[in-house]
Amino acid sequence: MTNIDFSPLFRSMIGFDRMTSALENAYRTEPGGYPPYNIESGGENDYRITMAVAGFAEKDLSLEVKENILTVSGGRAEEEEATDRRFLYRGIANRSFERKFQLADYVRVLDAKLENGLLHIDLRREIPEAMKPRKIEIRSDTSRFIEATKTQAAA
Repeated sequence: MTNIDFSPLFRSMIGFDRMTSALENAYRTEPGGYPPYNIESGGENDYRITMAVAGFAEKDLSLEVKENILTVSGGRAEEEEATDRRFLYRGIANRSFERKFQLADYVRVLDAKLENGLLHIDLRREIPEAMKPRKIEIRSDTSRFIEATKTQAAA
């Protein structure tokens, strides 16, 4: 496995500590895993995470957002082994899971629903008005001179 050195980023990027640590964590994390999931984009600011959680009920699943990390976990109680039941093959896993997603600033969870064994988590990026781009009027030097003359005449 190839190691990537992110130290050059730390030398020239200020205030991006969370981004560089997220890159390091993503690089260290194994791809795939259980349960499988999709991440979809529904436009510029809308996202959906769909996780295959067959066999889990709503009461078995938990979602939590803390410090821009969405944690989805699931756990079921072990089934009581019936004395008259004997498995010849057991291919359906009854295991717990925990999956974490790093959310960007201003991304919030709108809704979560369980349908046909799929957990859908809807997210939206809501940028505050102060952070949105705004148009700055460009004035010429003569307009500044005219306004300064008007204020001096009024005084």
